[in-house]
Amino acid sequence: MEATTRNFERNARKALADTKLQEALARLSHGFPAKRRQAIARLPEFEALRDAARDIKNHVLENLDFYLERFETRVGERGGQVHWARDAAEARSVILKICQDAGARTVTKSKSMVGEEIAINDHLEANGITPVETDLGEYIIQIRGEPPSHLIAPAIHLSKDQVAESFKEKHGQFPKDRSLEEPRALLDEARTVLRESFLEADVGMTGANMLVAETGTVVVVTNEGNADLTMSLPRVHIVIASLEKVVPTLDDAATLLRVLARSGTGQEITVYTTFSTGPRRPGDLDGPEAFHVVLLDNGRTTMLGGELHEMLRCIRCGACLNECPIYRAVGGHAYGWVYSGPMGAVLTPVLIGIEHAGDLPNASTLCGKCEDVCPVRIPLPRMLRHWRQRQFEGNQASAASRYGLKAWAFLARRPALYRLVVGPGVAVLGALGRRRGRFRRLPLAGGWTASRDLPAPEGRTFLALWRKRLAGRP
Repeated sequence: MEATTRNFERNARKALADTKLQEALARLSHGFPAKRRQAIARLPEFEALRDAARDIKNHVLENLDFYLERFETRVGERGGQVHWARDAAEARSVILKICQDAGARTVTKSKSMVGEEIAINDHLEANGITPVETDLGEYIIQIRGEPPSHLIAPAIHLSKDQVAESFKEKHGQFPKDRSLEEPRALLDEARTVLRESFLEADVGMTGANMLVAETGTVVVVTNEGNADLTMSLPRVHIVIASLEKVVPTLDDAATLLRVLARSGTGQEITVYTTFSTGPRRPGDLDGPEAFHVVLLDNGRTTMLGGELHEMLRCIRCGACLNECPIYRAVGGHAYGWVYSGPMGAVLTPVLIGIEHAGDLPNASTLCGKCEDVCPVRIPLPRMLRHWRQRQFEGNQASAASRYGLKAWAFLARRPALYRLVVGPGVAVLGALGRRRGRFRRLPLAGGWTASRDLPAPEGRTFLALWRKRLAGRP
């Protein structure tokens, strides 16, 4: 997909003015986050599991070459083949050749953010091969010509009525006057359409939640079972995964599964958790004749050992998106590329360049909620500050931002002057806002008050209140 990350500010303003999108995003706060809290409350050892999951991922990153080579060996021993891709172009080339060698005309796909990252659908279509998304959310956005707006719920930005309109527009084989008011009717229609694709596909393509080095196994989690049909019915199964998805053992995979679903959807475990190891063996009733794994780097090895090293722990649960006040205000499309929310604001500049995604690290309140909910304890706020610092040092930040920070630093180094400038302003705002306790509009604060009120200050600065507290005065 074409990146529009440069237009984040414009995209965000458009999203804030989209009433249908705002209605859809309002439902998010009552969905995944609430279910996550309930699921965690039922598991007293959850915090210990987070520590274990973090330690597993850290160990893998410290020994990444060893575990990747072991995974490749195990896949080969079981009749499969691993392909290494340095970037998106190499990955597309490998996948296209596998499809062409198989004589593929149709490729079924289960949800894969790496597939979106390398724009594999566009590449296959340009070469006469039809890709069909089989995850319901991905299928909906495919027929609408839209990118996903969330890691685990790609069509979360849409209402039921919008989906029904798209189905009636694209599914001409059904009566025009049919009722699609009920979600079940939408689901049944999608199943009917997709069933033919499952049966006709020459190649099935999936992502991978984990790659198990111990056995050469690919772990895929879904709530629809579409990945199982995608990997077992066609003659050829292609797995697309980034390098950091490898884990040492099946026991390690089980540990990560215990935090993955709880963090993302609030489930103890997803409805389908599938372990796939190699092609069909003699005596197997189903399964592919050929099994390929395409391992993508695309800039990830440059993160190893650096300031963004810990970002490679990410297991793509989406919890940071669900809690982020910026994501919940503007949705995923405003970010302009595959990955959105706090994890996208850190990862996207690595993959496409900070010069193309400079607004994203600044699209954060740095409230820290993303780190609080991350199942593998990624310090996302620290990494966002790292990008901001690099921008500032490289004069890539906006002029207003640079001069504003320089002015603040000038005042902060001169306490007397700081108090002289800030004290009267806080006192005036406190007096003006005393009656209502908040401001609906305020000069120079339109970016805040456009969508929410600004709390009025108490009337004294923090330093003044702190001095009085130390002195024991009210």
